Amino acid sequence: MKNPFLACAAVVLTAAALAACGSSADGNDPEAAGAQRPAASGPAAPGPSGTPATEPAKPPTEEPSAPDASAPAATAEGPKTPVDEITPATGTFTKKQKEYLKDRVPKGMDPAAVLQTGQETCDKLRYLVKADRDTAVGAIVTGEIPDAKDAVAGLCTQHQALVDEAAYGYPDGKHSGKKLRPGVYRSASPTTGCSWQIEGAGGKELASGASDTGKSRKITIPDSAVTFTSTGCYAWLPEGAAG
Repeated sequence: MKNPFLACAAVVLTAAALAACGSSADGNDPEAAGAQRPAASGPAAPGPSGTPATEPAKPPTEEPSAPDASAPAATAEGPKTPVDEITPATGTFTKKQKEYLKDRVPKGMDPAAVLQTGQETCDKLRYLVKADRDTAVGAIVTGEIPDAKDAVAGLCTQHQALVDEAAYGYPDGKHSGKKLRPGVYRSASPTTGCSWQIEGAGGKELASGASDTGKSRKITIPDSAVTFTSTGCYAWLPEGAAG
């Protein structure tokens, strides 16, 4: 399910790009670099799994599995332009920009167009993190910003903490096996139709719940969990993980 706030961000950023393209290419925006998690509006409600509000949050206990490959269009299969031949129509690329473009520009494609894609990703993250950090991380978790990992690593490293935290999150859907990590999680930008279920061996229900408030909820995925299913909650982010 797409986050409507992210759609709004895309409209705002498109208008901004027409006025000044590439404002975040240097990755040194002080406001973005200093962005902090918004203060909680009140005590978090305990999840249906029985986690008390006062219980210390535990980060996931295992390393996240490698995310599914979802390279941006600029990295499509086919011959790439050698890095020493990557030059803009006017001006020059910075060293950081050239490193980002390496092995990403298909033959015959304008490298400035590929660079703009990465810059727009950084602009989206900058916009979202100022408004709500969890929404920014959730957009990476759900894949609504699919090329965030590469863009952040190459063009806006101040957002690396968002990518690191997203690696431990869950989008809506069914999760099981090695992708399921015990820990405490909170929902990010849930809808009023958010519901979840945690099952153990043999399909035994360990916890389930629903929320129609649109506010963040906390759940605990226990060690005995085998399957975790989420619907309408957008994304679940780890409590206590670096980020």
